[in-house]
Amino acid sequence: MATKQKKFSVDLEALLEAGAHFGHQVKRWNPRMHEYIWAARDGVHIFDLAVTAEKLEEACEFLSKAASEGKKIVMVGTKRQASEIVKEAAKKAGVFYVTERWLGGTITNWGQIKGRVKKLEDLKAGREAGEFKKYTKREQVLIDREIDRLERFFGGLVGLNSLPDVLFVVDTQKERIAVREAKSRGITVVGVIDSNADPALVDYVIPANDDAVRSIKIIVETVGEALESGVKNSKKVNDGKN
Repeated sequence: MATKQKKFSVDLEALLEAGAHFGHQVKRWNPRMHEYIWAARDGVHIFDLAVTAEKLEEACEFLSKAASEGKKIVMVGTKRQASEIVKEAAKKAGVFYVTERWLGGTITNWGQIKGRVKKLEDLKAGREAGEFKKYTKREQVLIDREIDRLERFFGGLVGLNSLPDVLFVVDTQKERIAVREAKSRGITVVGVIDSNADPALVDYVIPANDDAVRSIKIIVETVGEALESGVKNSKKVNDGKN
């Protein structure tokens, strides 16, 4: 009898080739990561990729289900290696994202952030409708600059009218403010976690190298596919109700 292929599985060899198994130096580790680590080589911790693949699959199953249920999901990855990868995956899947910088209070002071997102939406709508043509060229330039500034920080949140239900985070150590804000509001956190981070702060742990571009790319693209599948299923259900 043929073994059923796992829906969101990743080939172990592909993870190995991407360098997903490399953690940080042993002296920088968080002891709570011990269950995800296979060994130490040349002073560097090595992840157990069988566990990484299993945890990635679990995270993808959860994210796909959450997306299919219409949950509001935000992908977060502001480090240089991750930002474009995360933005591309989020746009393709049709979910929200933050890739420039996580502004403190994005969750805990959501009312103010929501106001900035609304300002961006209004300015873009006004420009599209030609409402600013009555202003001087200098004034129009200033408006364009303001739109560009708001777009950088809040463009990925346009359409998010309330707090998200789920955060997917690349490098929970770097994005610890986002993780802590989410936990304080009971928001589920799915995180790519290196050996120096605290897994106790994350609901769905994906233990892997969160610095190497290839490692980030294979994980984020897999997550993106799961989200895209869930969003499509949600649309099918909603279309069926109409």
